[in-house]
Amino acid sequence: MKQLCTTLSVLMLAAVLATPQLSYAGAQQNKMKTCNADANAKGLTGEGKGDARKAFMKECLSAKPEKAAAGATQQNKMTTCNKDAKAKKLAGDERKKFMKECLSN
Repeated sequence: MKQLCTTLSVLMLAAVLATPQLSYAGAQQNKMKTCNADANAKGLTGEGKGDARKAFMKECLSAKPEKAAAGATQQNKMTTCNKDAKAKKLAGDERKKFMKECLSN
């Protein structure tokens, strides 16, 4: 019984440790597929395209996800606009109007 519990514990630990690696591998595989498809669409296949394809793939695979970058930019805008509204001592409808204009720029 003790040996069975030990074996099950080891198997459960192995499954827990393997999960993040599988998740990362899946995301990296998807990114590789997308970059390969983009390289093919740009005509970076065939003879004489090796260096250009390598450079494209390196850039594509190292690129940060666009959503994160866009989110950071929007967050920076929000912070700046809030500071400006506070400095102008805006409240109510004036603040709403100012924030709408500021965030849309």
